[in-house]
Parts: sequence; structure tokens; C-alpha cells
Amino acid sequence: MEKRQARQVVEVCVDIATLIGLLLGLACIVLAVVIGGSAMAYVNAPSMLIVIGGATAATLTAYPLSRFLKLPKVTAKALFSKATNPAKLIHQLVELAEVARRDGILALESVTDEIDEPFLVNGLRMAVDGSDPEVIESIMETELENLMERHEAGRGMLEAMGKYAPAFGMIGTLIGLVAMLANMDDPSKIGAGMAAALITTLYGTLLANIVFLPMADKLASRSSEEVLNKTIIIQGVMAIQSGDNPRNVESKLLTFLPPSVRAVEEAKKAA
Repeated sequence: MEKRQARQVVEVCVDIATLIGLLLGLACIVLAVVIGGSAMAYVNAPSMLIVIGGATAATLTAYPLSRFLKLPKVTAKALFSKATNPAKLIHQLVELAEVARRDGILALESVTDEIDEPFLVNGLRMAVDGSDPEVIESIMETELENLMERHEAGRGMLEAMGKYAPAFGMIGTLIGLVAMLANMDDPSKIGAGMAAALITTLYGTLLANIVFLPMADKLASRSSEEVLNKTIIIQGVMAIQSGDNPRNVESKLLTFLPPSVRAVEEAKKAA
């Protein structure tokens, strides 16, 4: 068990594309601010409080507390990824099919401790226990559907933050305009008041389009990758359970890969 956990830790790594995207977007904005004038003119604590606090409060209103408290964990999934190569997963399933074909399906029980993917382990154990194929497929597909729902809920919170942040930016702008109009008797304060009012909208737009919405899209991409891998596992376990020839198992599972990747795998096999 400890070895399996160690392997899983090694596989988890920072997603370079996400990190570069966040840093590059921030760098572009900071560079534009520095070139365009005083950086301190774009710093306004009340405006930031309205945007971040308001978006957080609205999201908390829209989602249950138990789900909202998982937001940091959901955000971390966009920054950190557990790399799972579908091609390697297919090779693993083909090897398991060869073991089952050669030594019988009961032989798979001795290799489950070496497998890192719990979803695959559960499917193999049901197959080893002699569960009905329809029951195995139904249980695994139900687990996959629940996984998709959890992913959708997590992504939805980031999308909500991306939706509410610009709205609260506009609210902050209106608050600033009201305060500015209340001091129209002093023309020297009109320019500063207008700048402070507009900065709130800027904060909301930047947070939505640099942080919240891109990270929500990254989570959608992560979800698609995981759904693909688990779909491959379901089809692989069902093929192993039915005693399919390992070559047929490989041919069936390779259809889940893009044609370019499939061609590379077939070339490796031919070589």
C-alpha cells in the first residue's frame, strides 16, 4: 500500500500550461500598467474587497456550504495534475488480459495490489469474484456518472465566481460613481473619484478572465481526460471478464485514441 501511495505522489505534478498561463496573463497586465503610468493608481483595497468578497459571498449563497468548502481542493486540481497516459493504460489492460487468458481470471487477484488506479482495481475484483457482467458494467458506469457530476459541480463554482466577479465590479463602480457625484462641489476630486470607480470593474473583469473562467475550462479538460481513461477501463474490464483475446482487447481499446496516436502505437507494435 505504501509503495502504491508513493507512486501516486510521484505522478502528481504542477500543470505547466496552467501555471504559465496565469503568470503570463498577470505579467502582461502588470507590464501594461507600468508602461501606462503609476502602478499605485491601480491599487484600491475597497474595490478589491467588493469584487472578491462579493463574488465569494454570491458563490456561497448559490452552493451548499459543504461543497463550497471544497473550492480550494477544486482549484488545486487545475494547478496540479496526475498524469495518466491513455496509451499506457491500454497497454496495462492488455497485459492483464494476457494474464487472465493464460492463467485464468482468478490470477488477476494477485496483481491488483500493484495497480495504482482504484477504479480499475474495483472492476477487476468484481470480475474475479464472478459478478454478473451487467452488474459490473452498471456499477462502474454509475461510479463514472457520479464522478462526472462531482466534476461538473466543482467546475460550476469557478464559473460562478467568473460570472459574479464582473457583476460585483460593476456594483463597485456604481458605488464609486455615487460617492463621486456626492462630491461634485469639489471638481478636483472628480477625476480621482472616477478612476476609483472604474478600477472595481477592472478588478472584476481581470479576475474573471485571467483566473476563474480559464481555470474552469482547465477543469473541464481534466474531466474529459479522466472520463476517457475510466471509459477505457470499463471496456477493458468487460473484455477481460468475457475472456476476449488480448489482441482483440487491444484493437478495441485503441479506437479510443486519436488516429495520430493510434498510428504511433500500431507502429510500435509492428516494430
